[in-house]
Amino acid sequence: MRSSNHFRRITLLFIALSLMSFTVIHAKSTNDYKFKVHNNTNHTIKKVLVSEDGKTYGFFDIGDGIEAGATEELVWAKSTDNGGCEWHFKAVFDNGEESEPVAFDFCEKGLTLEFK
Repeated sequence: MRSSNHFRRITLLFIALSLMSFTVIHAKSTNDYKFKVHNNTNHTIKKVLVSEDGKTYGFFDIGDGIEAGATEELVWAKSTDNGGCEWHFKAVFDNGEESEPVAFDFCEKGLTLEFK
């Protein structure tokens, strides 16, 4: 009888630890990398372009854009999770102009990009 209780306790402990491990793994996997973009210009930002190598650019989906004076939070795609910390950014405005590319360190917590 005693070994049966011991076996039950070990089994319950194993199940509890397994459930806790799954919860921690799931919580970590839903953790998004976020940053803010502040538009300190007189034009709406229509596109935010990004490049790890400074040559080939992709873009963030920012919907209708980021209005002049507004700040929006953007989330990195999961496909960039294994990328480096330094990325080049530039904005495309509603008047067709494009900002100069600027490198930012995304390992910095609470990062806000400001376009002037």
